[in-house]
Amino acid sequence: MWFKNLQIYRLPSPWAITADTLQEKLAARPFQPCGSQDMASRGWSSPTRDSRFVLAVQGHYLVTLSVEQKLLPASVVNQVAADKAEDIERDQGFKPGRKQMKEIKEAVLKELLPRAFTSRRKVCAWIDPVGGWLVIDAVSCGRAEEMLDALRDTLDELPVKMLKTELTPVSLMSSWLAANEAAGKFTIDQDTELRAVTDEKAAVRYVHHALDGKDVQDHLAAGKLPTRLALTFDDRVSFILTEKLELKRLAFLDVVKEEAERKAEVADQQAEADFALMSGELARLIPALVDVLGGEVAEAI
Repeated sequence: MWFKNLQIYRLPSPWAITADTLQEKLAARPFQPCGSQDMASRGWSSPTRDSRFVLAVQGHYLVTLSVEQKLLPASVVNQVAADKAEDIERDQGFKPGRKQMKEIKEAVLKELLPRAFTSRRKVCAWIDPVGGWLVIDAVSCGRAEEMLDALRDTLDELPVKMLKTELTPVSLMSSWLAANEAAGKFTIDQDTELRAVTDEKAAVRYVHHALDGKDVQDHLAAGKLPTRLALTFDDRVSFILTEKLELKRLAFLDVVKEEAERKAEVADQQAEADFALMSGELARLIPALVDVLGGEVAEAI
């Protein structure tokens, strides 16, 4: 339930979609495991393990995409196909041609697929239709695209765009490290990565290390730029800000989770309480981060 990595996207504010409409559309495309000849399968599942495909709390929505993939490496298919090709060569007296090898590989794939192991994972997204945010819990843009593609297929259209700010994360992190102080409700923690502009392989990483020392200032003066910086927002949420405006290693501090536990009078309400607290914190954190980044880039008219 508690997100760990944020890929942030912009929706129209407000976005005119109701929880009932979203529930109906997602329920029409539920997750089904891979068939015997399927390499992959995806579909919507309940974030609360019940009949709800949308967890709606205080105008915020939580949705979950389930993805299953067959684990069948190309090297395995090629090896089995090569073995079969050798048998065929012995029988017919000459090596199979390109067209015949293609047919052999297709036959091998069809034979092995039903016996392949499967891997299943879930991708969650928080939707704030009033604030205009779509935030996906994914470690990379590629994983987030799975969610975006599924939403587009399910909703027919998805008016979404990447979040762009006037200042780059790199320039913001550089100025904060140079000043040994963050702005607003943000504070600097003890992790960062400094990378040389002229040589991408030249990098210095600090982990659980004070960042207010002369060595950090010397690296900045030498032209290294921060690509990651650990921050805490309002003493409630810690995270790593990256050069791509991703938030990683997100951690909701004990005070937030204790509030969620108090709000849940019974165990069945814990999911709703957790989501209410998480979405509320993100609805404060993201606009605050955009603000210190100079605001969103204005679209050309």
